[in-house]
Amino acid sequence: MPKQTDHIPDAGTAPTVSIRKLAATDADAILDIYQQGIDTGHATFQQSAPSWTEWDATHLATPRLGAFVDGELAGWAALSATSSRCVYAGVAEESVYVANKYGGRGIGRQLLEGLISASEEAGFWTLTAGIFPENNASIAVHKKAGFQILGRRERIGKMSHGPMAGQWRDVILLERRSAAKQFD
Repeated sequence: MPKQTDHIPDAGTAPTVSIRKLAATDADAILDIYQQGIDTGHATFQQSAPSWTEWDATHLATPRLGAFVDGELAGWAALSATSSRCVYAGVAEESVYVANKYGGRGIGRQLLEGLISASEEAGFWTLTAGIFPENNASIAVHKKAGFQILGRRERIGKMSHGPMAGQWRDVILLERRSAAKQFD
Protein backbone atom coordinates (compact mmCIF):
# COMPACT_ATOMS: atom_id res chain seq x y z
CA MET A 1 0.00 0.00 0.00
CA PRO A 2 1.50 3.35 -0.97
CA LYS A 3 2.26 5.78 1.81
CA GLN A 4 2.07 9.35 0.65
CA THR A 5 2.14 12.69 2.40
CA ASP A 6 2.05 16.20 1.06
CA HIS A 7 1.57 19.68 2.43
CA ILE A 8 -1.47 21.66 1.36
CA PRO A 9 -1.03 25.41 1.19
CA ASP A 10 -3.44 27.16 3.51
CA ALA A 11 -3.93 30.65 4.86
CA GLY A 12 -2.77 29.53 8.31
CA THR A 13 -0.91 26.31 8.84
CA ALA A 14 -0.29 23.76 6.10
CA PRO A 15 -2.02 20.53 7.14
CA THR A 16 -0.48 17.17 6.33
CA VAL A 17 -2.29 14.84 3.94
CA SER A 18 -1.93 11.11 4.48
CA ILE A 19 -3.24 8.50 2.07
CA ARG A 20 -4.29 5.21 3.65
CA LYS A 21 -6.76 2.37 3.35
CA LEU A 22 -10.38 3.18 4.09
CA ALA A 23 -12.24 1.36 6.85
CA ALA A 24 -15.93 0.77 7.51
CA THR A 25 -15.64 3.38 10.27
CA ASP A 26 -15.15 5.97 7.48
CA ALA A 27 -18.57 5.14 5.99
CA ASP A 28 -20.42 8.31 7.05
CA ALA A 29 -17.64 10.59 5.79
CA ILE A 30 -17.35 8.63 2.50
CA LEU A 31 -21.08 9.01 1.84
CA ASP A 32 -21.03 12.69 2.83
CA ILE A 33 -18.21 13.43 0.38
CA TYR A 34 -20.00 11.41 -2.30
CA GLN A 35 -23.17 13.46 -1.73
CA GLN A 36 -21.16 16.68 -2.05
CA GLY A 37 -19.97 15.51 -5.46
CA ILE A 38 -23.49 14.49 -6.46
CA ASP A 39 -24.81 17.91 -5.43
CA THR A 40 -22.50 19.67 -7.92
CA GLY A 41 -24.37 18.00 -10.79
CA HIS A 42 -21.05 17.39 -12.55
CA ALA A 43 -19.83 14.20 -10.89
CA THR A 44 -22.35 11.43 -11.56
CA PHE A 45 -25.83 10.63 -12.79
CA GLN A 46 -26.59 9.25 -9.32
CA GLN A 47 -29.22 11.40 -7.57
CA SER A 48 -28.21 10.73 -3.97
CA ALA A 49 -25.64 8.82 -2.01
CA PRO A 50 -26.65 5.21 -1.43
CA SER A 51 -26.70 3.43 1.89
CA TRP A 52 -23.36 2.21 3.18
CA THR A 53 -24.44 -1.39 2.47
CA GLU A 54 -25.08 -0.54 -1.19
CA TRP A 55 -21.88 1.52 -1.57
CA ASP A 56 -19.84 -1.26 0.01
CA ALA A 57 -21.43 -3.91 -2.25
CA THR A 58 -20.81 -1.94 -5.46
CA HIS A 59 -17.14 -1.15 -4.80
CA LEU A 60 -14.36 -3.71 -4.78
CA ALA A 61 -12.95 -4.52 -1.36
CA THR A 62 -9.50 -3.40 -2.37
CA PRO A 63 -8.06 -0.97 -3.10
CA ARG A 64 -10.05 1.68 -1.27
CA LEU A 65 -8.07 4.74 -0.27
CA GLY A 66 -8.79 7.82 1.79
CA ALA A 67 -6.98 11.13 1.99
CA PHE A 68 -6.91 12.36 5.56
CA VAL A 69 -6.11 15.90 6.72
CA ASP A 70 -5.58 16.23 10.46
CA GLY A 71 -7.57 13.02 10.96
CA GLU A 72 -10.52 14.17 8.81
CA LEU A 73 -11.43 12.33 5.60
CA ALA A 74 -10.83 14.84 2.81
CA GLY A 75 -11.45 12.50 -0.13
CA TRP A 76 -11.68 8.90 -1.22
CA ALA A 77 -10.90 6.66 -4.17
CA ALA A 78 -12.25 3.20 -4.93
CA LEU A 79 -12.78 0.72 -7.75
CA SER A 80 -15.92 -0.89 -9.15
CA ALA A 81 -16.01 -4.01 -11.28
CA THR A 82 -16.38 -3.40 -15.00
CA SER A 83 -17.95 -6.79 -15.59
CA SER A 84 -18.63 -10.03 -13.73
CA ARG A 85 -17.00 -12.01 -16.56
CA CYS A 86 -13.67 -13.51 -15.49
CA VAL A 87 -11.75 -12.14 -18.49
CA TYR A 88 -12.32 -8.63 -17.10
CA ALA A 89 -10.91 -9.43 -13.66
CA GLY A 90 -8.02 -6.99 -14.21
CA VAL A 91 -10.21 -4.13 -15.45
CA ALA A 92 -12.03 -1.75 -13.11
CA GLU A 93 -13.77 1.61 -13.13
CA GLU A 94 -12.29 4.10 -10.71
CA SER A 95 -14.00 6.80 -8.66
CA VAL A 96 -12.29 9.70 -6.92
CA TYR A 97 -14.21 12.20 -4.79
CA VAL A 98 -12.83 15.13 -2.76
CA ALA A 99 -14.74 17.09 -0.13
CA ASN A 100 -15.69 20.57 -1.32
CA LYS A 101 -13.60 22.34 1.29
CA TYR A 102 -10.47 20.51 0.11
CA GLY A 103 -10.95 21.02 -3.62
CA GLY A 104 -8.13 22.44 -5.72
CA ARG A 105 -5.38 21.34 -3.33
CA GLY A 106 -4.02 18.30 -5.17
CA ILE A 107 -5.85 15.73 -3.06
CA GLY A 108 -7.63 14.20 -6.06
CA ARG A 109 -4.29 13.78 -7.83
CA GLN A 110 -2.76 12.10 -4.77
CA LEU A 111 -5.71 9.75 -4.44
CA LEU A 112 -5.65 8.84 -8.12
CA GLU A 113 -1.90 8.20 -8.08
CA GLY A 114 -2.26 6.07 -4.96
CA LEU A 115 -5.17 4.16 -6.48
CA ILE A 116 -3.18 3.46 -9.66
CA SER A 117 -0.26 2.11 -7.66
CA ALA A 118 -2.44 0.01 -5.35
CA SER A 119 -4.52 -1.32 -8.26
CA GLU A 120 -1.40 -2.47 -10.08
CA GLU A 121 -0.18 -4.23 -6.93
CA ALA A 122 -3.59 -5.95 -6.80
CA GLY A 123 -3.24 -7.19 -10.41
CA PHE A 124 -5.33 -4.66 -12.34
CA TRP A 125 -4.03 -3.81 -15.80
CA THR A 126 -6.70 -1.35 -16.96
CA LEU A 127 -8.55 1.42 -15.17
CA THR A 128 -11.47 3.22 -16.78
CA ALA A 129 -13.33 6.41 -15.99
CA GLY A 130 -16.42 8.18 -17.29
CA ILE A 131 -16.37 11.94 -16.71
CA PHE A 132 -18.80 14.68 -17.70
CA PRO A 133 -17.07 16.97 -20.25
CA GLU A 134 -17.77 20.02 -18.06
CA ASN A 135 -15.57 18.54 -15.31
CA ASN A 136 -12.36 19.94 -16.79
CA ALA A 137 -10.37 19.61 -13.57
CA SER A 138 -11.07 15.88 -13.29
CA ILE A 139 -10.24 15.27 -16.94
CA ALA A 140 -6.94 17.16 -16.54
CA VAL A 141 -5.97 15.19 -13.42
CA HIS A 142 -6.72 11.91 -15.20
CA LYS A 143 -4.71 12.88 -18.28
CA LYS A 144 -1.73 13.84 -16.08
CA ALA A 145 -2.01 10.40 -14.45
CA GLY A 146 -1.69 8.66 -17.83
CA PHE A 147 -5.34 8.21 -18.78
CA GLN A 148 -6.19 8.60 -22.46
CA ILE A 149 -9.47 9.82 -23.83
CA LEU A 150 -11.06 6.99 -25.78
CA GLY A 151 -14.13 8.85 -26.93
CA ARG A 152 -17.32 10.61 -26.07
CA ARG A 153 -20.67 8.97 -25.40
CA GLU A 154 -23.11 11.57 -26.65
CA ARG A 155 -26.43 12.18 -24.90
CA ILE A 156 -25.98 8.96 -22.92
CA GLY A 157 -28.24 9.95 -20.03
CA LYS A 158 -30.70 12.63 -18.99
CA MET A 159 -29.70 14.51 -15.85
CA SER A 160 -32.25 14.46 -13.03
CA HIS A 161 -30.59 16.93 -10.65
CA GLY A 162 -28.15 19.79 -10.37
CA PRO A 163 -27.58 22.75 -12.67
CA MET A 164 -28.17 20.64 -15.79
CA ALA A 165 -31.34 18.87 -14.62
CA GLY A 166 -33.52 17.84 -17.55
CA GLN A 167 -30.65 17.99 -20.03
CA TRP A 168 -29.05 15.11 -21.89
CA ARG A 169 -25.42 14.68 -20.86
CA ASP A 170 -22.35 13.43 -22.66
CA VAL A 171 -19.69 11.37 -20.91
CA ILE A 172 -16.00 11.33 -21.80
CA LEU A 173 -14.53 7.81 -21.63
CA LEU A 174 -10.97 7.50 -20.37
CA GLU A 175 -8.67 4.52 -19.89
CA ARG A 176 -5.27 3.88 -18.37
CA ARG A 177 -3.32 0.76 -19.22
CA SER A 178 -0.75 -0.33 -16.67
CA ALA A 179 2.85 0.16 -17.69
CA ALA A 180 3.79 -2.37 -15.00
CA LYS A 181 1.68 -5.18 -16.49
CA GLN A 182 3.36 -7.06 -19.33
CA PHE A 183 1.16 -8.26 -22.16
CA ASP A 184 2.41 -11.35 -23.95
